[in-house]
Amino acid sequence: MTSETWTIRRVLTWTTQHFEKRQVDSPRLTAEVLLSHVLKLGRVRLYVDLDRPLSKEELGTFRGLIERRLNGEPTQYLTGVKEFYNRTFKVDARVLIPRPETELLVEAALRMLPKDAPSRALDVCTGSGCIAISLAAERPQATVVATDLSPDACALARENAEALKVADRVTVLQGDLFSPLPPDARFRVVVSNPPYIDTAEIATLSPEVRREPKLALDGGPDGLVAVRRVVTGARRWLEPGGLLAMEIGETQGPAVLELLEAAGYVDARVEKDLERRERMAFGTQPVADGPQG
Repeated sequence: MTSETWTIRRVLTWTTQHFEKRQVDSPRLTAEVLLSHVLKLGRVRLYVDLDRPLSKEELGTFRGLIERRLNGEPTQYLTGVKEFYNRTFKVDARVLIPRPETELLVEAALRMLPKDAPSRALDVCTGSGCIAISLAAERPQATVVATDLSPDACALARENAEALKVADRVTVLQGDLFSPLPPDARFRVVVSNPPYIDTAEIATLSPEVRREPKLALDGGPDGLVAVRRVVTGARRWLEPGGLLAMEIGETQGPAVLELLEAAGYVDARVEKDLERRERMAFGTQPVADGPQG
């Protein structure tokens, strides 16, 4: 960028072309999101003010974000926010960035939680808290417990619960999967987006994904280390007829179905996301024998 006048229009055009050359995903959208963040304007407003010149300070800040994005930092870490289930969540390098397909997991869990009666849900491997908080926000009488092994993730999940005004009904506990739970806890739904990428595959992921916490990605040699523990462990905590809902890798459906059936769930099934990939697995706690342990 030279010392000539840089309007919003010119900045967007230059940055989009620059991102295209460097093969940044969604170059135009990324340019708009980063510029909106710097100028504190909505993306629509950028187009209303296309001829507005940027100040030297705004240009400097924007240049810095461009460089960081080209160095592999995810856009969401640069802006510090991600939209999920119609709400804005704070995200940073402490947590996995929420994905659109995870919203389908929220919808499945919501179908099990009554709109006008108390219920309890558990979110294992909560990360930013996006699942737990969405459930609490959509079901005003529900109470939700969220667990995560990372103290940093727990701290951010609590921040998000406060910001989205559900901290009175979302309890975030730090610890390994089910270990922080009180012994008498029982849940209508257990939801989890555990790490499910096999260790060897992590090196092949995009630079952006590799910036996300390895703890939230690495599922061990076959990608199923945490998944196995969630499947077997959830039986202890589900109410009779309760639902286990998990996000899984798109090639893991048959293996996870076997795990669910071997653990004694009924109506074990794998479902596809909007791109027709098998990304969700479900199992129902038998009514007859109730919680285990």
